[in-house]
Order: sequence, then C-alpha cells, then structure tokens
Amino acid sequence: MELDEIYEGIIAGDMNAVVEEVKFALEDGRTASDILNNSMVPAMTAIGKQFETGDCFVPEMLIASRAMKAGLAVLRPHLQAADVKPAGTMIIGTVQGDIHDIGKNLVSMMVEGVGWQVVDLGVNVTPQQFVAAVREHKPRVLGMSALLTTTQSNMRAIMQALNESGVRDQVTVIVGGAPVTERFAQDIGADLYALDASSAASQLLALSNA
Repeated sequence: MELDEIYEGIIAGDMNAVVEEVKFALEDGRTASDILNNSMVPAMTAIGKQFETGDCFVPEMLIASRAMKAGLAVLRPHLQAADVKPAGTMIIGTVQGDIHDIGKNLVSMMVEGVGWQVVDLGVNVTPQQFVAAVREHKPRVLGMSALLTTTQSNMRAIMQALNESGVRDQVTVIVGGAPVTERFAQDIGADLYALDASSAASQLLALSNA
C-alpha cells in the first residue's frame, strides 16, 4: 500500500522511495489530499514525537524532513490543481545580526510537513522586513529564530515594530532558538515558544486543528 510506503520512507529518510511511492499513489488514483493527510503529516508527527522522546536526533529529523519535502514537491501541483488549501501560512526568519539557519530550515521543513505553507525570509532579517512580509503575505503565524544571546534581543525590536506598524494583532508570533526561553518569549510578548523544530510543528498542527 503506497501510503504505508510513503510513511515508512519519510521515517527512514529515503527520499527516492518517497518520490516514487507518491507518484505510484497518484497513478493509482489516490488524491493529493489523501496522500498528504494520511501518510506525510502522520510521518512528520511521528518523527517529531521520536525526537521529543530521544529516539531520534537532529540528523534523522533533517533527512526525514528532506524526504518529506521531496515528496511534497511531487504532490504540490496536484494539491494546487485540486484547490487544496494549506492549513495556514507561516513566515519565518532568523533575526537581524544572526546568520544561522540550520534550526530555522528544520522548523520550515517540519512545519511544511504538517500541512502549512512557509515563506522563509532567510537570515539577518530586519524588523522592517518582518513587518513588510506580514503585510504582503498576511500569514497566520510569524516565526523568529536566533542562535546567539547577542541577537535574541532583536526579537524585542521586531515585536515593537509589529506593534508600531499596527500588524501585531494580525499574527500569532512564535519564537525559538538556542538562547531563547519560554520566560523570554513571554517577556517580549510572543504568543508561543518552541523549544525545537518538533515543538514548533506540533504547535502549528494544533493551531490548524483548532
């Protein structure tokens, strides 16, 4: 059964197998929505749970996410043709002064894996760029990442810019990164805190089901 093979392929990080099984599933008449919701999303959810329990680590999450992304590339035109809407849109970026992107990229892939559209603003993103992206893409969620204690303070400047520009109430803000704590997230007025990529994906999955 292709859906089981897709699920297992993502868990194993077998990109080629996932691509082939997605193609087979489509040829067999499976809908894009069925493939996404009944194999790919559950697989990424399972990987997230394994990470949380210490049964897999960042390298395994990365290869699983890449396998999922490869399958999603095959699936995306069919989702668009069927007018299947993503659960929501998230914009994400590493804050100004910080050029680290591995954690951000992992969050992006995990969030895509649970059915969200992601607009990645890249690294060294200014408060003004975040504000402009909110106005342009009208996302449901804004994600900020920082790896350095010297740059996490820029999250506060972004929150201030969102408030001053009048777009703060339009988005749910989630923050994360090595130096970021839940207390810091609350202190700057963020809505959600993600300890890691799995936590971010789980919280967005909960939002999509709300």
